[in-house]
Amino acid sequence: MTITHLVTLAAVLLMAPALPGIATRTKSLLTGRRGAPVLQLYADLAKLMRKGVVYSHTATLVFRVAPVLLTASVLVAALLLPFDGRGAIFGFTGDLVAFAGLLGLGRFALVLAGLDTGSSFEGMGSSREVTVAAFAEPALLLSFTVLVLATGGLSLGDMLGAPLAAAWPTAAPSLVLAGASLFMLLLAENARVPVDDPATHLELTMIHEVMVLDHSGPDLALILYAGAVKFALFGALVAGVLVPRGLFAPWVGMVVLLAGLVVIAVVVGIVEAAMARLRMDRIPSFLVAASALAGFGVILLLR
Repeated sequence: MTITHLVTLAAVLLMAPALPGIATRTKSLLTGRRGAPVLQLYADLAKLMRKGVVYSHTATLVFRVAPVLLTASVLVAALLLPFDGRGAIFGFTGDLVAFAGLLGLGRFALVLAGLDTGSSFEGMGSSREVTVAAFAEPALLLSFTVLVLATGGLSLGDMLGAPLAAAWPTAAPSLVLAGASLFMLLLAENARVPVDDPATHLELTMIHEVMVLDHSGPDLALILYAGAVKFALFGALVAGVLVPRGLFAPWVGMVVLLAGLVVIAVVVGIVEAAMARLRMDRIPSFLVAASALAGFGVILLLR
């Protein structure tokens, strides 16, 4: 761990709420609308933190703990990523499994909170979220498998560090497929088009948004911030695979990562402007395609 890593981690956590704003702003500009400011989420978080919290009489402690557990799991997952392209703060052999598990833990907490309200509507959203997760997690693990085979490392620090840069000349096709798979997962895990639409209010199409309808005040602020950090984590994965930061000096690598996150947010906005949301029965096919891309990458490395 170096001072560069700490500064980069702090910069990513501070910049995270701007990424959904960049994506939304890009989509608005491409569709001829004015749209919300890029920094709108910062204002929303500040406003929510000043408000009170309302709890349903049917909700239990699970509902109250879920936003904290979600945020904590995402922040701990961030400590496992090598943002400087050299090593993570808490990196260890097999931390890729811990990374996927922490993200799954946060999702599990949010799903339980949706069920804890006793509302069939939020229960529907929780059911859909679990369905998406069932198809998304194999794609994430297959993408990690590509990185393990390409670099020979069993930790995120090895997979996204100097060994990855050395693996590009011989494993480029597999790494491109893994990067594409991770980008598709970014869209799915962060409730973006074509899997979900963060701006929708149609009852029959919501997935993530319907689970958080009963949350308010600081609890909702934690959920929104955790979602922004999760966006940044998947963006860092995509950027780390496609542009290995082990090639650059530490401070240059930080600039490359932050610029990469901005570019990825812009690409997400372009995708949302160019595509419509998929029908609910087509979402599994989209996620199976993400798994197939990573699977082809594995096959290319095993041949």
